[in-house]
Amino acid sequence: MQALQLFTIAPAVPEKIRFLEALARNLWWSWNADATELFRRINRELWKETKFNPVLFLSRVAQDQLTALATDESFMTHLGRVRQAFEKETLQPADTRSPVYAPGDCIAYFCAEFGVHESLPLFAGGLGALAGDHLKAASNMGLPLVAVGLLYRQGYFRQYLNNDGWQQETYPENEIHNLPLERVLKPDGNPLTVHIPAPGHALHAAVWKVQVGRIPIILLDSNIPDNPPDWRDVTCQLYGGDHRTRLLQEILLGIGGLRALYEMGLEPQVCHMNEGHSAFISLERLARLMGNGLDKKTAMEIIVRTNVFTTHTPVAAGHDEFHVDMLRPFFEALHESLHTTVDDLLSLGREAHAADSAPVSMTVLALRLSQYCNGVSRLHGAVARRMWMHLWPGRPEDEIPITSITNGVHTPSWLSPENTLLFNRYLGPQWHTKPGDAAMLERIDQIPDEELWRAHELSRSCLIRECREWMTRQMHRRNAGKAELEAAKSVLDPAILTIGFARRFATYKRAGLFLHDAARFEALLTGETPIQVIFAGKAHPRDNEGKEIIRQIVHFSHRAQVRHRIIFIEDYDIDVARFLVQGVDVWLNTPRRLLEASGTSGMKAAINGALNVSILDGWWDEAYAPERGWSIGRREEYQDAGYQDAVESQVLYNLLESEVIPCFYTRLNDPAQAGPAPWVKMMKAAIKMAFVSFSSHRMVREYEERFYIPALQRSRALRADNAAEAHALVKQHARLARLWPQIRAGRPVAQAELGRLRMGDAFTVTVPVRLGELHPEEVAVELYYGQLNMKGAITAGHRQPMTASRKTDDGLPELGQGQHIFECRLECRTTGRYGFTARIMPHGDAWTQTLPGFLTWAE
Repeated sequence: MQALQLFTIAPAVPEKIRFLEALARNLWWSWNADATELFRRINRELWKETKFNPVLFLSRVAQDQLTALATDESFMTHLGRVRQAFEKETLQPADTRSPVYAPGDCIAYFCAEFGVHESLPLFAGGLGALAGDHLKAASNMGLPLVAVGLLYRQGYFRQYLNNDGWQQETYPENEIHNLPLERVLKPDGNPLTVHIPAPGHALHAAVWKVQVGRIPIILLDSNIPDNPPDWRDVTCQLYGGDHRTRLLQEILLGIGGLRALYEMGLEPQVCHMNEGHSAFISLERLARLMGNGLDKKTAMEIIVRTNVFTTHTPVAAGHDEFHVDMLRPFFEALHESLHTTVDDLLSLGREAHAADSAPVSMTVLALRLSQYCNGVSRLHGAVARRMWMHLWPGRPEDEIPITSITNGVHTPSWLSPENTLLFNRYLGPQWHTKPGDAAMLERIDQIPDEELWRAHELSRSCLIRECREWMTRQMHRRNAGKAELEAAKSVLDPAILTIGFARRFATYKRAGLFLHDAARFEALLTGETPIQVIFAGKAHPRDNEGKEIIRQIVHFSHRAQVRHRIIFIEDYDIDVARFLVQGVDVWLNTPRRLLEASGTSGMKAAINGALNVSILDGWWDEAYAPERGWSIGRREEYQDAGYQDAVESQVLYNLLESEVIPCFYTRLNDPAQAGPAPWVKMMKAAIKMAFVSFSSHRMVREYEERFYIPALQRSRALRADNAAEAHALVKQHARLARLWPQIRAGRPVAQAELGRLRMGDAFTVTVPVRLGELHPEEVAVELYYGQLNMKGAITAGHRQPMTASRKTDDGLPELGQGQHIFECRLECRTTGRYGFTARIMPHGDAWTQTLPGFLTWAE
């Protein structure tokens, strides 16, 4: 610790670097866990201050030591084992790789941000962290996946607060030559550059690569001399600039990213759009397939059936839209290679029958051109279906073709060092190769309570120590006085129940809910069994409401009675998040219900044994059970936001006072007890829940089995025999579009006296159908039935297939000649007031995603 203090007080960066060089030389021969921890902390300090990565010059520092080590037989033997382990993890196929994959198979994963590590600042928040964990799990599992993103020279903003607690933003330049990047080269050895037609001037981008285990991330950089000055700034900031800059970023990500893969010799059979920012990839895929000799309609059938789209937000503002006048010039530059009109391209991003002036939605574009669509939790899947059901008029909400795959986290990346040691000891040293394995659950139960509690207390102490250092640094930056600096060095108490709230400070996340009753909150902080709260997070630069919440929290934390029990940590990033999720006792989440798509920070806390106290929203809606955490409310929904805040803040206070705090401090009644037994029992339940159900390996396995492999197999089938199956789909689509208007269905008739039916009875239902020129085997006729609500509408409908029993001209006169009678048997399984109708759809699932779709209901 003396070395760290000497480093901290070094007057300037050159002195800090020279100090680090000397330290590295002195520690080289006696490197151990303590030295690793010291060097890690100093590395982080220097990175925060200068963006300088000390690791990069270690080889220069120790050239003489390396020369000596090269002749040390024992060292070289150990180095060989390390090299073998590294090559197994990065170069060799994974043991769990699916045998379905063949050489040359490629799945492309597009995302606007990637949160792999804090030293690679290409992320803003949860979307990026999720993408980073997706890649790590894909690497562990050996998926043939390549990621595509943008290289931001300034990334997302760095946050600091002024003396009034108001958020300020700064955008330091990333020194890309100190990042783990390399330029992608063409076969002739020259740097690869991609070019995209644009109005007035082509958009050019350099191509870089960073390796995440077995998975490469391809990054595009517009800051090259080939571009005019304003276009060089396209990849300057993540989510920065104006609407035109955002459009250019998304064109570069989707079209430019796919062109970069083609130039590198990669031909993705499946493309995964992680949010709508990359939806333009479908246009580039179209150009590629048409350039290979396919017509537009055939190419579109292939594209739709091999695209994957994941939507991440139920908040309308999170779905990008672009005005026609802004988008038209770019489409005019592109449309010649697509052999289609600009208006046809614009219509892809609108719902059917939209006005010509309607904006183009990136989410609609992605939904229209993706067979596989999902939300990121069960609840969010339902919210997304409701949000976008207008695109498929007439279809019941629960049949909207948006499913769900709940997010997960990469356990080895977020597990504390203390818990890692426990896992190694009790789960086996190879547990990290199969996180999510249900067979590990019994082994988690075998971890002794006192050891788990001791490991958690060490993690909490480490968090408190870091918080004191962060607060001291923040005070220094504000030119605080000596008394404030001394107070910052003693904030928080390592023995007190510690609650963490860290996330984006959007207003719907309600970071200020604790402050609704300031007196009651203060009593919780200062009582005999007190709590302490650590806040962290960034508000969007244009979100003044979010900034005001931060200011209110900071002002409250300045109260003399509580200033040692509540703090706000500036510049929330992966490094801060890691310490928080590893060290807190409780992870708090208070969004307005139905506005949190998933959330992953609570999963990261749970895998470390923290207990969630949360609104039943996002992932917690499906994860909650009384033995592993607490819920705020019982899934209530409110129309009045102010009333909701008043009610749920009181629920939160009551929950803490009556359940959470007593459970944590149980051990005070028994001094001999190593830890609070009920609490530790809940910790184990939380760990098991997160380990199995919310790991990124489970998540990626779901994507692989439900989306990637089926889409890959469809790609092979659709391209085989000169795309014969794709051509057949084009003909079938044209036939359905031409003949579907002829279809009509009469009112279904029950062959029974409905008023006398009892549970267990069965009866036949028939419906006359006019198919026109279509054949019965080309359609699916279904009876749709369910209980009726007060308005006479079917709720929670069920489907019963109907079969063609005969052809007749004696059906309903209004249906005309050539009617088919379809029928089915329906059993009365439950009591209640039921209704039924009938509907007609194309046979099979080939057209479920088609907008607006083929669906006819009985008259």
